[in-house]
Amino acid sequence: MTRWLEPQPVDIPASFADISTPLDPGSGLPPLVAQTLLRRGIHSPVEVEAFFYPERNESFQFPDIQSAVELIQLAMRNKDKICVWGDFDVDGQTSAALLVQTLQSLNANVVYYIPIRGKESHGVHIESLKPIIENGAKLLLTCDTGITAHEAIDYANSHGMTVIVTDHHDLGETLPNAKAIINPKLLPEDHPLRNLAGVGVAYKLAESLISNYQSPITNYDLLDLVALGLIADVALLKNETRSLAKQGIEQLRNTSRIGLRAMAELAGASFDSLTEETIGFTFAPRLNALGRLGDANPAVELLITNNQSRARVLATQIEGLNIQRRMLTKQVFDMAENQLRENPHLLNEPVIALSHPNWPGGVVGIVANKLVERYHKPAILFNESDDGILRGSARSIEGLHITDAIATQKKILLGFGGHPMAAGMSLKKDDFPAFRKGLGKAIEKQLGDIAFEEPTLQLDAWLGLSDLSLHLADSLEALAPFGAGNPELTLATRNVTLKSAIALGKTKEHLRLNVEDENGEVASFLWWGGAGEELPPADAKFDIAYSMRATSYRGQRQVTLQFKEFRVAEEKHVEVREQRIEIRDLRLQSSLLNLQPSTLIWAEGPDKSAGVNRLELKQADELTIYTTPPSPAELRKALEIVKPKVVYVFAKPPAEQKPDEFLTYLAGLCKFVLNQRRGKTTVSELAAASAARESAIQIGLQWLAAGGQLSVSVEDDEALLSKETQEKNPYLQAELFLALRGVLNETNAYRNYFATVEDVGRLIKSAL
Repeated sequence: MTRWLEPQPVDIPASFADISTPLDPGSGLPPLVAQTLLRRGIHSPVEVEAFFYPERNESFQFPDIQSAVELIQLAMRNKDKICVWGDFDVDGQTSAALLVQTLQSLNANVVYYIPIRGKESHGVHIESLKPIIENGAKLLLTCDTGITAHEAIDYANSHGMTVIVTDHHDLGETLPNAKAIINPKLLPEDHPLRNLAGVGVAYKLAESLISNYQSPITNYDLLDLVALGLIADVALLKNETRSLAKQGIEQLRNTSRIGLRAMAELAGASFDSLTEETIGFTFAPRLNALGRLGDANPAVELLITNNQSRARVLATQIEGLNIQRRMLTKQVFDMAENQLRENPHLLNEPVIALSHPNWPGGVVGIVANKLVERYHKPAILFNESDDGILRGSARSIEGLHITDAIATQKKILLGFGGHPMAAGMSLKKDDFPAFRKGLGKAIEKQLGDIAFEEPTLQLDAWLGLSDLSLHLADSLEALAPFGAGNPELTLATRNVTLKSAIALGKTKEHLRLNVEDENGEVASFLWWGGAGEELPPADAKFDIAYSMRATSYRGQRQVTLQFKEFRVAEEKHVEVREQRIEIRDLRLQSSLLNLQPSTLIWAEGPDKSAGVNRLELKQADELTIYTTPPSPAELRKALEIVKPKVVYVFAKPPAEQKPDEFLTYLAGLCKFVLNQRRGKTTVSELAAASAARESAIQIGLQWLAAGGQLSVSVEDDEALLSKETQEKNPYLQAELFLALRGVLNETNAYRNYFATVEDVGRLIKSAL
């Protein structure tokens, strides 16, 4: 249960009277804006000026950057080949693109390389470095990586390469043997550049290079990439980091990068009112999907290309990967939630640490972040490889340096690295219990009693629905960009009632909540990812917490309200009457004798001829569950359709489904659909024919497509198959196979439980 914290009362000083926001000069400082600034430690007109106009503040440079500039200048004079080595997340992609674009503008001989997550993971790897050296590269320039790559850098040195490291991750016990190292962690704690992400470090190097040459580009031309990387990496928006992010967002609204324009078009995003949210919810997930489920090297090409057709092809591929990323993320999140429901004591620990052999490594970090948002605790998710090694991704909460906490367990770790808010690590499966226990103690030591406190939600203001105007929303935009160190405002309204909840999105994963207050004012709130979540009780009064932004839609300015939480204020007593349903347990019988002719028999798989499948169900007084359902969801849907008074349970489990057999069978169904149905089918139809969960069908179809066997387009339940194939993606296939194995294992476990549970009647009634 989240405890709501009231807004802290503050007195607005007289010195604020003559201050205005940049968006509304001459109109004075709105009270809510003034109160927010004061609560965030900004107390004087000079500090307000610095906050509103960070670009006017003094710009700083790394004190030791000149040696890196001189080494690059020497390489360019000698016409040496320079290799920019990045990383596969958005920070690494934008860092590499920024340096490549800068060096190309200076006529340098430059190539680039991004490691492939499914084959190499983060860092600089000798095996991938060998062909780069063999192809003549003389200078290795890392970005967003390299600070712990001792062996690879020693190898490069031994083969005559010059190495420059630009990175922002935490330092190891010793520094690598590079000719130059630029890392904000080498600066004093209070240095204005201390919070830069990798792309910010790369930008400062590019800025110095451009100032030494007559370049056809300026440093301002690179700021759109800087904003992408800083926001995607959740950099702390203070000092020069905030200045670069703010300027970068303004540059991004007018970007000439055709790759980003193509991405936005396919995603339905607008540049007119682009904010940090557009980066966080549109660009970053799509670019990250490329790095997590495929090869991120094309991301650099997308960000710097001037070829319109190539940009469109790359953006289309990325959009497809993003759809698959969302599907895998939902699957892993549901499985993680199942673990927590089965083991609720895990939520009482200082850290949520979970593992599973069937979790795709490409999305465990995303799911860890979702768990942090839901439970307000640090979270680590591990996937288990066949060799007994756990590889995990951690996400932190404000105030906890997760990498420092993980470092306390380095004796049992095979490797780790990261920064305050995120980290990666690996360890032996047998060491997992000790790691979880030791990490919990380290987090307790860092956070003290806070580690066990109930989660809180700090409110910034109570407002009536009539107060939610475009003018107020516009005034709050002066506080943007929001992010780590400068959170968006949390507003709240008392005593509203829910009038309707409408599903939104291609897969109906979002909700629009329409509410009304006591004065008859109405408003709509977007609940991203709200489908399936608990709604406020019908006809009950509740308080609603939300954020407010000024946005544009088809050229029209409007207010957008985004739901955060609710708490019931007044709940009407509702009499609950248990639905009368008679359950007859016939699981020990082998035949369907003595059933009434009118009894509806639900049967799928090899026994489908015994009755009807889930798509053929209809209302009936008597229902026979002949084969075990694949999940509680299918059982619930069946009971809702049939509305039976009597249920006969035979529960004959179909043969246990293994991934290879399932995929072979699904491929056969797809071949039939392609040849006999012109490629048109539905996910539910394929699921009924396979006696499987719909999620297994969706993952299976994408696995076939990633293997180049067919093309698939799924929207809602409709599926369109085509014989036109796409390029094979073995890394995506491996992730999809893991996820499919997890779904099938859950199906088999549920069927076994359904067939053997002592009180099957209670199990069935719980699904209603």
